[in-house]
Amino acid sequence: MPESISKIAVFRALQLGDMLCTVPALRALRTAFPEAHITLLGLPWAASFVERFSKYLDAFVHFPGYPGLPEQQVVPSQFPSFMAAMQKQRFDLVLQMQGNGSIVNPMIALMGGRYTAGYWRQEDGCPDAGLFLEYPEDVSEIERHLLLMEYLNIPEQGSHLEFPITAKDMDDFNKLDLPLEAQEYLCVHPGSRGSWRQWPPHMFAAMADEFAEKGWKIVLTGTKEERPLTETVAGLMKHTSINTAGLTTLGSLGVLIKNARALLSNCTGVSHMAAAFETPSVIISMDGEPVRWAPLNKQLHYTIDWTTEPDYEIVLRQGMRLLEAT
Repeated sequence: MPESISKIAVFRALQLGDMLCTVPALRALRTAFPEAHITLLGLPWAASFVERFSKYLDAFVHFPGYPGLPEQQVVPSQFPSFMAAMQKQRFDLVLQMQGNGSIVNPMIALMGGRYTAGYWRQEDGCPDAGLFLEYPEDVSEIERHLLLMEYLNIPEQGSHLEFPITAKDMDDFNKLDLPLEAQEYLCVHPGSRGSWRQWPPHMFAAMADEFAEKGWKIVLTGTKEERPLTETVAGLMKHTSINTAGLTTLGSLGVLIKNARALLSNCTGVSHMAAAFETPSVIISMDGEPVRWAPLNKQLHYTIDWTTEPDYEIVLRQGMRLLEAT
């Protein structure tokens, strides 16, 4: 990439886990262009992501949705003004980090960046062979974005994840006044976006009881919307648990996971938080994409593909192994 890049837009309108997997690429981008003004174009919640990762991102713009992208409802009346605002910005570089480009590449081109880069598929054609990488299949989401950086001659700055904890996060956590000591409890997170991605509640309850039998406190985590699910798990357990679903902010949840002995979770955003904190984890992948979403450190994090190995004993054995080994 030319050194004269001073205004960059990163398009990635996705959820927490997806965003955390881009952090190594954003770190590389910032290191390569330390003085550039970098704007994230994303979903409304991601304004807080930009605040948390202010050392890599400078500004946030809400992307109003686009036909074919399922993450939010499309508001057609908002799109023309959004696109006009993007064209007015006159970005030096627009990075398409949303996906394989089949839907969004033509839209991204309309932003009028001096350079536009990202991913492409054979069946769609390549917008620019020098700046668009053929979408890498069957690789980690983290490595996929680092491959794009490498293709653009932007040196890697490590593949490790991050999740900065702020003073407000600590404040929010302390206000919960939970009867917990660091490293003396396990987090159990039974929720995720989409019921098809959720390990059955009775299995989470049985696993939590196995850990409780060993003397560990069990903390159930989740969003306000997932509270009924965590209550179901708590009701199925023989042992008492602490249900924090709906009580935590994203930051205080981060503190909770950071201080936990381990995490048991579906393959969802909290698994990437655990990876960032190096909190040992057992992750259940229900959608058949463990290669894409599993944490890179296989010694600290064990991911089971439930579509090919639906074996409770494997999950239990790996959980006990992590607790004994770390």
